[in-house]
Amino acid sequence: MNESHPKKKKTSESQNKAQPVYQQHKTAPASGNVQPYFMATFISLSSSPNSMLFTNRKHLHHPHPVKCDRSWGYGRVVLLRVKCLNEPSREAVESKPTSLSSSSGISSYSWSAGIGGLGFVETGYLTYLKLTGSDAFCPVGGGSCGDILNSSYGVVYGIPLPLIGMVAYGTAAFLALKLASKDLPFGIDENNGGLILLGTTTAMATASAYLLYILSTQFPGASCAYCLVSALLSFSLFLTTSKTLGWQKIRDEVGLQLCIAGLVVAALSNSYSANPSPPARFGENFLPYTSTEIKVPSSPLALKLAAHLRSVGAKMYGAFWCSHCLEQKEMFGREAAKLLDYVECFPDGFKTGTELSKECKKVKIEGFPMWVINGQVLKGIQEFPELAKASGFEAGEFSGELAELAKQSAEANMQPS
Repeated sequence: MNESHPKKKKTSESQNKAQPVYQQHKTAPASGNVQPYFMATFISLSSSPNSMLFTNRKHLHHPHPVKCDRSWGYGRVVLLRVKCLNEPSREAVESKPTSLSSSSGISSYSWSAGIGGLGFVETGYLTYLKLTGSDAFCPVGGGSCGDILNSSYGVVYGIPLPLIGMVAYGTAAFLALKLASKDLPFGIDENNGGLILLGTTTAMATASAYLLYILSTQFPGASCAYCLVSALLSFSLFLTTSKTLGWQKIRDEVGLQLCIAGLVVAALSNSYSANPSPPARFGENFLPYTSTEIKVPSSPLALKLAAHLRSVGAKMYGAFWCSHCLEQKEMFGREAAKLLDYVECFPDGFKTGTELSKECKKVKIEGFPMWVINGQVLKGIQEFPELAKASGFEAGEFSGELAELAKQSAEANMQPS
């Protein structure tokens, strides 16, 4: 009996020693050793390596260790690690946006490369038309891309405007592809590569806006779908690049962009300052109908082909102001052109908004010249071999001449310049 009192005293002292721990954590034991039992159990679970709640978690909070007295049955100090389960780890928060941004950047750069590629093809075609003068189709509205490209506004400091656009689109597409693959040339890092692409697309968008202004003020009645498509592509390329780099980056580099835009406007204005205004042929001025005079004599082949075309009911639709219609007639010559069944779509003169003649409306004219042969529609200037094939013309003694013409036509189509 006497030996039990020291043990009780020792136990009481142990409880008193553990009391400050509970006060420190602001947790008071309910009674006896119940609270230490639950605390030890919780600590044991938290320190277990197999506990799913604390596996591979970054510890954001480190509470003070809870010291367990030997009287509880444990002879060790356990560090309790607590973490809010509904909070993502800092590594996850930092890595997730980075991966999304990287994936989005590659995708956006690929879009930029695709848009640049389309622009390269489109301006390449316009460059071909500019250098060869092979635009052979007049739109119904009266103006065409050929009229605009062949004007003084189609050249900047002696360089064809479409050629400049082709180089710009090609450069943008190349840079975007390299940025997407993270394989930039000349040791350029990704940040500087993005700035170069931003500067290029800024210059292109500025030039397109300026040229749209020229188109609306100097060519009010002209219609040029290629010009509008090129402008749309350059604007899309600029917006896609801006989205890829981030609007914060765009705001940081706004000074550079304004400088580039100012230089582009100044260069174009200086180049066009001495250019005379184009004639208001396709504006509000009325063009009275005038017949075209052909002075070139007809060849025997042209006479026979023209007579055959008329016999099978072939018709040529055109407009008196269309230069390509005149070229088509001159191919036949003075006498043969009179044999053709030619339909004038503006017999009463032309002004922007003038309606087509009833006969031209029936066949849904889209441009001039246009042939309708045995139900087949042929648009633009047609060479003799094409007309002969469509109409079933038997060349006979002119077979050799017709074959030579076909050969020359094929060679001309294969040579871009």
